[in-house]
Amino acid sequence: MGDTKTKLNIIPLADRIIVKPLEPKEVKKGGIIIPDTAKEKPQEGEVVAVGKGKTEDGKLIPMEVKLGDKILYGKYSGTEIKINDEEYLIMREEDVLAIINQ
Repeated sequence: MGDTKTKLNIIPLADRIIVKPLEPKEVKKGGIIIPDTAKEKPQEGEVVAVGKGKTEDGKLIPMEVKLGDKILYGKYSGTEIKINDEEYLIMREEDVLAIINQ
């Protein structure tokens, strides 16, 4: 398994990562709480599994994101998957917009 890291029993291939979406913060507008159905999909998540990296011209390009990073990703990025009744996203590292410094 090399330096592939995961908190799950699933290992993403190449430059893919698995992200646990974080719950969006409650949105209030003018004192009105917007119901869950009107909220946008979360765009912040925690990296729970990381692949080895992408191979280009025979060289392995290591991943920039690492296990436990909090990230921002595009609204419609990734593919939804369910593992042990929990919702996750699997996406390529290039879909990550930023790593959030804590």
